[in-house]
Amino acid sequence: MARRKVKRPWLDYLVYLLVRGIVAFAQSLSMAQAYAVARFLGWVMYSVDKRHRVVGLENLRMAYGDQMTEAQRDQTVRGVYRHFCMMLMEIFHTPRRISLENYRKYIKLVGHEPVLDRLLSQKPMIMLSGHYGNWEMAGYVFGLFGFPTYSVARTLDNPYLERYLLSFRERTGQKMIPKSGGYDQIVEVLESNKPLSMLADQDAGQRGLFVDFFGRPASTHKAIALLAIEHNAPVVVGVARRTGPGFRYELRCAQIIEPGEFTGGADDARLLTQRYTSVLEELIRQDPSQYLWLHRRWKHQPQPRKKPAKQTAA
Repeated sequence: MARRKVKRPWLDYLVYLLVRGIVAFAQSLSMAQAYAVARFLGWVMYSVDKRHRVVGLENLRMAYGDQMTEAQRDQTVRGVYRHFCMMLMEIFHTPRRISLENYRKYIKLVGHEPVLDRLLSQKPMIMLSGHYGNWEMAGYVFGLFGFPTYSVARTLDNPYLERYLLSFRERTGQKMIPKSGGYDQIVEVLESNKPLSMLADQDAGQRGLFVDFFGRPASTHKAIALLAIEHNAPVVVGVARRTGPGFRYELRCAQIIEPGEFTGGADDARLLTQRYTSVLEELIRQDPSQYLWLHRRWKHQPQPRKKPAKQTAA
C-alpha cells in the first residue's frame, strides 16, 4: 500500500518564507549581479543534482546520437542548468522591469501579426509551447498587451508557493487552469472563444499518443489535438528564446496549424500532434541548451503488440 504524504503546513510555510527571501534578495541585485549568481547556482546544481544530470545526458544521447560528442553533451547539460537559473532571475525581475512602454528593450516579436488578428477576431485559439527558453514569458506579455490567456499548469503541492506563483502569473490578467481536474474549464474557455495556452512536451504515459520527437517515439497528450479539432481552434506553436545580450528575448510564432487542413479522418489527431511536435523540435535545435532536457521525455515507449494465440487443432 502506498504511503500517503504527510501534510506539514508549518514546513510548507517555512519553504515559502525562504523562497520569498530569495526572491527579495534577487530583486535587490542588478541584472548583471543576478546573472552572476545564476551562473554560480547553475554550476552548483549541475554538481550536486546527479539524478537529473544523468537524465539530461541520456536524453541528449537519444536525441542527437553521434551528432554530439560526450563533451558536447556535457556542455549542453551545464548550459541547461545555467539557463534555468538565469530564467528564474529574469522571472523575479520581470514585474519590475517590463512594461507596455519599454517592452521593446527586452522583447522582439516575430511572426505575431496573424496571432494578434486572431485575438482581435475573438475566435478560439490554442497557443502551444514547450519547456524551452522562458515559457512563462508569453502569458505575461500577452496579458500586458491586453490579451490575457487562460493557461493550463500543474498546481504546486505547497499552497503558499502556489498562491505566490499565481500572483505573478495573473499580474497582467492571465488566468490559470489546473492541469488536474480542469477539463471543464478548458472546454468553457474554447467555447467562449478565448485563447488557451498549454505546454505540449511532457510524457503522457503509456496511454499517450506516440509521435516522432528527435527520431524516437514520444508519448504525447492527445487531448490538445482533439480539442483543436472539436472546437476548430488553430494551434499556434511558439517560443520565447533568449537571444541576448543580457535580458533579451525573441517571442516567436513559428507556425499556425489550422484543423481544417486535415481530412476529417481517424488519424487527424495523430497528424496534428506530429505537426506541432516537429515544430517544437525544430525550435529546440536552434539552441539545445535552452531546453529542459532534465525531464524524462521518452519515459514510456510503445508496447509491442501481442500476437494472437494460435488455435489448437481439434
